[in-house]
Amino acid sequence: MVFEKTTHFIIIVFVICLAGCATGPSQRNHAVSVAVWDLENLSFDKGNQPDLGQMLSDEIIKTLQQHDGLQMVERQRLLLVLEELDLGSSELADEYTRLQVGLMVGAQQMVFGGYQVVGESMRLDLRLVDVSSGKIITAAQKTTGAGDLAGWLRAAAEAAAEIVP
Repeated sequence: MVFEKTTHFIIIVFVICLAGCATGPSQRNHAVSVAVWDLENLSFDKGNQPDLGQMLSDEIIKTLQQHDGLQMVERQRLLLVLEELDLGSSELADEYTRLQVGLMVGAQQMVFGGYQVVGESMRLDLRLVDVSSGKIITAAQKTTGAGDLAGWLRAAAEAAAEIVP
């Protein structure tokens, strides 16, 4: 009888200890994972200027990293998945394919965009897309002088700041 009471006591203490180890709602940072693709050069005459898509994307990443609620997906992870899947540039032109790559690297949202030089101006368009649904969350557009590289970077940073929900 004493053995039985001791066993029950030990079981009750064990259950209480387990219940004490259980945590309530997680207090972890619920940052949204975001991947940024290089901006596409949509200019009609691409021969007169270098492709600055990666440089503009780097500026966008730098701006988005300043927001506490966002966690950036490392560009190297995107490149590794692309290498593993052996995807060509024609396949990556399809936004659906890029969203699938985003799912593979754990991105919840992706930033797509492009820039176009026409005459004396450069227009930059960005859109923040939900990876699971493919729906556009927000979009931004900026225009600056075609010959103003600092203006290009400023436009990328301003557009990135606008698409943050």
